[in-house]
Amino acid sequence: MKAELRWALLLLGTGAVLLVPWMVVLALTLPGSTQVRHWSLAWIGLDVLLAAGCAATATLGLREDPRARLTASATAAVAVLDAWFDLTTASAGAQLAEAAACAVAEASLAAVCAFLALSEGRALRGARTAVAREEATTTSSPTP
Repeated sequence: MKAELRWALLLLGTGAVLLVPWMVVLALTLPGSTQVRHWSLAWIGLDVLLAAGCAATATLGLREDPRARLTASATAAVAVLDAWFDLTTASAGAQLAEAAACAVAEASLAAVCAFLALSEGRALRGARTAVAREEATTTSSPTP
């Protein structure tokens, strides 16, 4: 493993460990409720991110661009985040039922994006390998 990669991974691991006491501090000090400015803008922003991620993933994926894996990963993360906030900010009753329905849709979107992020790279590599084999066979065969 390259030294730069190892250091980056060690920094990520250190960050994970340092976040634990910070989460305890937040759990003990944050208020149970709060009033938020620009509430609708925050929610619309999540939906804009989801739409942009879906569009970018579809566009790149249809072009067989391997960067579609990156946009699919990011879109899956945003969908999970959106579902989390839907559920944790909903009031009991009808609002929670609506949030749960939205969370199911967002979890489904996240699952599709995760599938694309994990499988598309193998599919693209397989297609490239097949093309490379075909080209090698064509160039190595004697021409009549």
